[in-house]
Amino acid sequence: MRVGMLTSGGDCQSLNATMRGVAKTLYNQRKDVEIIGFIEGYRGLIYEDYRIMKSKDFSGILTNGGTILGTSRQPFKLMRVPDENGLDKVEAMKNTYKKLKLDCLVVLGGNGSQKTTNLLRQEGLNVIGLPKTIDNDLWGTDVTFGFQSAINLATQTIDCIHTTAASHGRVFIVEIMGHKVGWLTLHAGIAGGADIILVPEIPYDINKVAAAVNKRAKEGKRFSIIAVAEGAISKEQAALSKKEYKKYIATRQYPSISYEIGAKISELTGQEVRVAVPGHMQRGGSPCPYDRVLSTRLGAAAGKMILDGEFGYLVGMKNNHIAKIPLADVAGKLKMIQPDDEMVQEAKLMGFHLEINCKWHIQHYTANGVLPDLKM
Repeated sequence: MRVGMLTSGGDCQSLNATMRGVAKTLYNQRKDVEIIGFIEGYRGLIYEDYRIMKSKDFSGILTNGGTILGTSRQPFKLMRVPDENGLDKVEAMKNTYKKLKLDCLVVLGGNGSQKTTNLLRQEGLNVIGLPKTIDNDLWGTDVTFGFQSAINLATQTIDCIHTTAASHGRVFIVEIMGHKVGWLTLHAGIAGGADIILVPEIPYDINKVAAAVNKRAKEGKRFSIIAVAEGAISKEQAALSKKEYKKYIATRQYPSISYEIGAKISELTGQEVRVAVPGHMQRGGSPCPYDRVLSTRLGAAAGKMILDGEFGYLVGMKNNHIAKIPLADVAGKLKMIQPDDEMVQEAKLMGFHLEINCKWHIQHYTANGVLPDLKM
């Protein structure tokens, strides 16, 4: 049995742990298994850059962040576009798969990566997807590996900001990763006790944000902490067309949305504002215990599916049980924050203003004309 494996897209803390789960399951159940690791994701599959893995390669990596295979971003929209030398990437991937006589290809990746996994399924290859992303935005699974580790790091940042914000009596904005969805910001904001949470699904009103900051000041609270997703958007920006919004982003005078929000809050309230951007720290370091267990379970389930000859699925979690979600149902869909999510309702009870509006996201982030299924 020959199994290919690759990690694609942005890295996260539990890629190695997941690969280990797959490998240990296969090695323990069969003696004739050979695992081939492709270097730097789909790039390795396209250009035949790989190495034959040994059992020892998967030893001692449970607690290691990053990926022992390396990763790269290969945009799905360019997969059908020949490279600079005219190479047909899809045909090249199929040829590599067949040349190495693979029985299955395992892809650890997020939304874009799994669209390519589904493309390869459509091309007749045996594939299995594993849900990697700190954004937790993959449709069909309750949770993705890397999400909880990122929550822990983002929350720790907010925790640390609390003391300096309180000491100096400042407004602090903590910018959390998440271009299209706000799950990470929502979870970290609640866990870290942020006073205001701004996520991409909810176009914000800067006047209401400033009013909330002023209200805290009048109540004698010397500081405010705002958790802002990097993809947060104002109501004025949400009214722009996709083309107009892209032009706005390209010409924006601030390094990110957090600095723009900070400048406007300072102007409207007169309060001193600081911005903290933990950035890629949220994807780094060792996976937390939760992610280690989750990754091991997902990896073991993927290994069993390979042994049973079950292909064409994303291996996910539903109600804390392993779920097999057809890749055809996953590709091109985002799992976004919804108005009736329990966490949203609970946050509202505590005073957060969360006016969910996914219409803007449907307009700006659909893939290939496929609308996200807004109900899980």
